[in-house]
Amino acid sequence: MTAPTAPARADDTLRRATEIVDLAQRACEAYGRPDLGPRLAAVRATLADPAVHIVVVGEFKQGKSSLVNALVGTKVCPVNDDVATALPTYVRYGKEPSAEVLLDEVPPRRETVPVDRVRDYVLEKEAGGAVEGVTGVEVRLPRQLLSSGLVIVDTPGVGGLGSVHSAASLTAASMADAVLFVTDAAQELTRSEVEFLRQAREVCATAVCVLTKTDFYPYWRKIRDLDEGHLRAVGEMPIIPVSSDLRLRAVAAGDKELNAESGFPELVTFVSQRVSGGAAARAAAQAGASVVGICEQIESQFAAERTALADPASAATVMDELAEVKRRVEGLKAAAAKWQQTLGDGIADLNADIDHDLRGRIRRLIEEADTLIEEGDPADDWPETERWLKERVSQEVLANYMFLRDRAISLSDEVATHFAQAAGQVLRHVAVADPVPLAGTAEVEHKIELAKMKIGKQAMVALKSAYGGALMFTMLGTLAGIALGPIGIGIGLVMGRKGLREEKTRQRTNRQNQARNAIRRYCDEVSFVMTKDSRDTLRRIQRQLRDHYSELADELSRSNARALSAASEAAKRTTEERESRLRDLTAELDRLRQLREHAAALAS
Repeated sequence: MTAPTAPARADDTLRRATEIVDLAQRACEAYGRPDLGPRLAAVRATLADPAVHIVVVGEFKQGKSSLVNALVGTKVCPVNDDVATALPTYVRYGKEPSAEVLLDEVPPRRETVPVDRVRDYVLEKEAGGAVEGVTGVEVRLPRQLLSSGLVIVDTPGVGGLGSVHSAASLTAASMADAVLFVTDAAQELTRSEVEFLRQAREVCATAVCVLTKTDFYPYWRKIRDLDEGHLRAVGEMPIIPVSSDLRLRAVAAGDKELNAESGFPELVTFVSQRVSGGAAARAAAQAGASVVGICEQIESQFAAERTALADPASAATVMDELAEVKRRVEGLKAAAAKWQQTLGDGIADLNADIDHDLRGRIRRLIEEADTLIEEGDPADDWPETERWLKERVSQEVLANYMFLRDRAISLSDEVATHFAQAAGQVLRHVAVADPVPLAGTAEVEHKIELAKMKIGKQAMVALKSAYGGALMFTMLGTLAGIALGPIGIGIGLVMGRKGLREEKTRQRTNRQNQARNAIRRYCDEVSFVMTKDSRDTLRRIQRQLRDHYSELADELSRSNARALSAASEAAKRTTEERESRLRDLTAELDRLRQLREHAAALAS
């Protein structure tokens, strides 16, 4: 039922890239440059296991799990009409069906479980029921659609704009190669769904809206047209109507016509060609760029030697030029290098900006919370306030993370530019991963006396105030020689009511103050955790960029040293030795040129 040609094309692309990387590794060994091997080994490992993540997101009960099942042609993700998915499920290729639970450790620890027990961990009412601290489930299936490295991630429902699940889904989308946003044909897209799509489009350029349950709602075409109008607000985004039930029936019966009616051929084409094929092309391009850079380094040392051999009189000039290159390369390795300064200053500025942004967001949130508490009574609406608080905090934390991510990418680009300028050559590709999302939140420990006064307590407060008021006025009347009689009782009742009202106000004010303190404690805890996490993330980015460019500087230094040595030796050779060596160099440079051209074709 799936299109077999798209995965095959992706496999061909990866195979060609792997062959070129293998040739480059052999060239490094043959030309005495084993120091370039580790970079190629890392590139080859990526080509051998290219993970392409497609994140399936949407509101609760929209058919996400059914869609994943229909895509892979089997019921791997549990579907329940009453219970929602609570943990992400990662579906990827495996020679035999298998499943593992991912435990909340660093790095995540895995435990093998039977495939038929996946629902015990994934569904909301049973999540984590068998093993404590489960963060997700990974399922492997022998499916051709997944064979090119495709990983389909079934996520919990977003739960409305700004919710904790929404923040988690957007964070996952920011690290994905593509997003499938699922909405059913029961109604048109809501405002929160459109806003979520707008944010998802900002963090992941490849996205598609999937309209599910077309077999259940006969007016799905009208809903599709309305959704297309809403999607124009977030830019051009394809919308694909599908029926997961029809797809599963078609796969079971081998019915091509029913499969076409399900709408899944278009979705499979999108997943196979645009996503999986595009990811394979990107991985091949990155591999090609790495091979081109390595070929240029080896060619540079050979080119200097050839120039010195072809014209011995120019050997001194060549060596002077190489000495200047050596000076520039040594400057790249110095702590005062411009790229080093840019990196250090950029990380320091980014730390300050991220901290200031988070503090500003938390301050505005607390002011908003104070207004909300002032208008109500925590005894009546604290559960809603607590839910609102978690949603708003998750939203602000996500916004702060996205700010960090965008600024970190800009900084890495700026560092790359300064390094390339100082090196005097174009670095076509620098593989710097995006910062990892660390958007955890704490628990709200309110410690609020939420219980209002019971009727008995209210009666005692009123009686105490009434008795005190009546006694006071009766005694004053007696001292003045005036008998108040029943009037004293009326005064007592008025005083009792006033006392009760004041006690209620006092207790309400006390609850509001406790609620404000609880919110501040929660926000302080979130700020504390997020500040530490963001600083750790930036330190990792700094080390990654520093190590990456330091290794490149070392490679350039070794290439230049070999070129200088070869040019020096060339000046000492006899005429016969020079001619023989020139023939060898010409042949080697021709081989390197062919390898570089093949690699450049991948990178283009």
